[in-house]
Amino acid sequence: MVLGRNSACWCGSGKKYKNCHEAFDEKISEYKRLGYKVPGHELIKTPEQIEKIKESAVINRACLDYVGAHIGPGVSTQEIDDWVAKITRDMGGIPAPLDYEGFPKSVCTSVNSQVCHGIPSDEDILEEGDIINVDCSTILDGYFSDSSRMYMIGDVTPDAKQLVEDVHEAVKVGLDAVKPWRTLGDMGSAINNFCKSKGYSVVREIGGHGVGLEFHEEPWVSYVSEPGKEMLMVPGLMFTIEPMVNMGKADIFIDADNDWTVYTDDDSLSAQWEVQLVVTETGYELICW
Repeated sequence: MVLGRNSACWCGSGKKYKNCHEAFDEKISEYKRLGYKVPGHELIKTPEQIEKIKESAVINRACLDYVGAHIGPGVSTQEIDDWVAKITRDMGGIPAPLDYEGFPKSVCTSVNSQVCHGIPSDEDILEEGDIINVDCSTILDGYFSDSSRMYMIGDVTPDAKQLVEDVHEAVKVGLDAVKPWRTLGDMGSAINNFCKSKGYSVVREIGGHGVGLEFHEEPWVSYVSEPGKEMLMVPGLMFTIEPMVNMGKADIFIDADNDWTVYTDDDSLSAQWEVQLVVTETGYELICW
């Protein structure tokens, strides 16, 4: 549908189109004409939606804060799941992973060589020296937040500690490359180059994603992409930065028994941090971390 300049803007602001998103749409159309992949209106979050998503993120961060304060040797990954489920529901939310495409738990707990989608269990007891990613996602009033953090259990090896810290730094490198009217490939390649400079490899098959109105939206976000490629980052686009970085090779496999948990093929350690952000007129705003 073609909007008249004096029509109400498609974003729901109540402003006339000419005073709101007309210039934005014209700029998008020009980039599209030049061959760039551009987001549709359905991927652009409005200020009202962003505020609702931030409310969801308050719960998500509270869960990860609690995990950080209580995790340690002897804790089972099922206990982590119990913590997250209770906090989420006590604060009025719903754990997004639970029953998502058949996932059986409220949070993902990925230990050591598990890359992602680890399933919490009473049998998986954390030990001194382990590293673990806890990936938490929350629904509040239909709005989604998503982030993950790494935790080091007791004294870990220097190499494991360095991996965890370097991957955290890789996310910051990616954030520095989030600029409106640049591409996701600019961000992804910055992360990949940083990780390769440290001697690591970045998982190719699994990446980040749009999020906010759904658990997983477009775009798919690669961290082995090329500058100038992938979707254009524009104000209002919301997505996650969550590189999965292996100490060894990038090759992975999925557990044949549960069809969920992803492992490094060479049994090397893997680490991941995840943040959720929205692109702004000047850069980005962190939504969840």
